[in-house]
Amino acid sequence: MAKLRKILDINKDMLTFAVMMRNIKIIIGVITIVMLTACGGNGDAVSRSEKVPEGMTMLCRVKTTPVKNQSSSDFCWLYAMLATIESEHIELGDSVNLSVDFLCRAVLEERLQHYYLSQGQTPWTMRGTCSDALRMLQQYGISHYDSFHSDVNYNVLMRKLQKTADDAIAKGAGLATLQQQTGDILDREIHGRLLNVFMYGAIYTPQEFAHSMCREDEYVALTSFTHHPYNQSFVLEVPDNRSNSEFYNLPLDTLVNKIDKALMSGHPVCWEGDISEEGFSFKKGFAEYTDKASLPLRQVPLRQEAFEQFKTTDDHCMAIVGMAKAKDGMKYYLCKNSWGTDNPFGGFMYMSERYLRMKTVAVWINREAME
Repeated sequence: MAKLRKILDINKDMLTFAVMMRNIKIIIGVITIVMLTACGGNGDAVSRSEKVPEGMTMLCRVKTTPVKNQSSSDFCWLYAMLATIESEHIELGDSVNLSVDFLCRAVLEERLQHYYLSQGQTPWTMRGTCSDALRMLQQYGISHYDSFHSDVNYNVLMRKLQKTADDAIAKGAGLATLQQQTGDILDREIHGRLLNVFMYGAIYTPQEFAHSMCREDEYVALTSFTHHPYNQSFVLEVPDNRSNSEFYNLPLDTLVNKIDKALMSGHPVCWEGDISEEGFSFKKGFAEYTDKASLPLRQVPLRQEAFEQFKTTDDHCMAIVGMAKAKDGMKYYLCKNSWGTDNPFGGFMYMSERYLRMKTVAVWINREAME
């Protein structure tokens, strides 16, 4: 009897263990479905993002996180740079979705300080370049999307913060008082400060997590203009380059070759350029340069002329994540935008090589792809 009871107890334990394992599998399955839903977004948008325009053949495409929506904010430079870093990690087999809101808060806090100490003379703006995004990533750190996300209206928040800062300037309240007041607003409107980031069973500070995502010298900023010597760095004279970041100047053909090489070797490219052309249509999902005067032999002088006459400006940033070729031989660059998914390609756009050549202001390329 004792032996039989022992056998029954063992079987009971095994049954309990089996039930427990089944429940764990169910929980894991539910979590997986939730994660896929959160990361995949709208299923229709995902299928549309894989759609290739009729008559085109994909030459290469790197993997991406879901398309996000910057709404009415001017933080495209943060969205594009983080999207580029995310794709780099996916290609390495390390899937991560980074929090734009984390850096948005850091941007607002830093610029509020400058605005206050300059007595309101420093421009109060959300705009910047991807070089600013890389600097702030290293300085302030980053978190993953799930632990630091909000649906704040940044335009409303900007007005609220400016009024708070203007009142503090008028009273000479002091920087500490301003930081306390605006910190309370940012805690409510965006998210409270994070001391730690939890990822893959490890605990990081935001700075440690950021350094694991991107090295300080990981990206090279490139441009192509003739008012400075080629193969040298210079401070690019565009309004959003408020931190006076330097860009390495290359001949246009060389710059395009660098972009192509990076994409073909599995590296995304962060793009900044002009989107004021009639041929740039998010609704249609295409960026076409329609000026027929832009023949290959005249492209460089026309490009420089457009820049000097302010027809090419630093309007917008996107991540270039692929290349395709049309039947007529024209190359197209697949761009991950940050305006939501409501277009024929689930938020992605196809930019013609002609448009890229004429309207690119700068790009950021992983240093490994430059070697």
